[in-house]
Amino acid sequence: MKIIDAHLHYSDIKSFHETANTISFVDYSYKGIIKEYEEANVVLGIAMGLTETNGMGFPDNNAETPMGLDLEAMVPENIVYCAGINPYNLDAEAFERLEKEVQKPNVVGIKIYLGYYPFYAYDEVYEPVYKLAEKWGLPVVFHTGDTYSERGLLKYSHPMAIDEVAVKHRKVNFMMAHFGDPWTLTGAEIVYKNSNVYADLSGLIVGTERELLKRSQGRFLDHLRHAIEFSDAYDKLIFGTDWPLIPVGPYIEFIKDLIPSEFHEDVFYNNALKIFPKIRPLLRS
Repeated sequence: MKIIDAHLHYSDIKSFHETANTISFVDYSYKGIIKEYEEANVVLGIAMGLTETNGMGFPDNNAETPMGLDLEAMVPENIVYCAGINPYNLDAEAFERLEKEVQKPNVVGIKIYLGYYPFYAYDEVYEPVYKLAEKWGLPVVFHTGDTYSERGLLKYSHPMAIDEVAVKHRKVNFMMAHFGDPWTLTGAEIVYKNSNVYADLSGLIVGTERELLKRSQGRFLDHLRHAIEFSDAYDKLIFGTDWPLIPVGPYIEFIKDLIPSEFHEDVFYNNALKIFPKIRPLLRS
């Protein structure tokens, strides 16, 4: 089965390097992701544009919109990305840069980091971004749920705020990263109610294969299993890893165990084609 990883990172972020070195023990590099993808039959990865300066670290108020990929000079040919938004850097010049960026073949969406930046999804600061997404037929990916930084503010990353945006912008498709975890039941309702809202299943566990096996026992995943069944939306759930927070191969097996086998082709491949239309020609080449 061919697999699309709809959520990974390829950015020179201090916390990602620390996680790779001390928690997930992956090779966070060009060679590392190529090797993991080849072994797991991942044919395409969608990275989330993200940068930090030498000041704050992420979330970085000084990062320039659009945020891109800067882990190494080379980006693997089978990795495309979503242009990242810093709401503190959204003046006219930033929008001009953003509009030029989203027209590139390898830019397949836009990423908004709810919780990391203290703005709700429906804040007016993002309205021009949604209009741009509609103009160019691009999906908007929201970070939702727990933040991978103590400086994040969780009230802004709760998935409930996405309902208002989805209703207001019916011609734009939205994807909730991480299914809103730990508020997955709310995330499930937002997906169930709104035809233009999808959810990825990335980053639900951070660590090694051993950690995945440990968390699969007991009641730790009860809320997630409940939410997946409640949403009844296997046509709108999308596989992603959140690499380098977790190794690719073991995470694929972890998600396979959560999804009935008859829906694997949709969750691991077909659904990404629906929400990210720009990737279709890349997969035919």
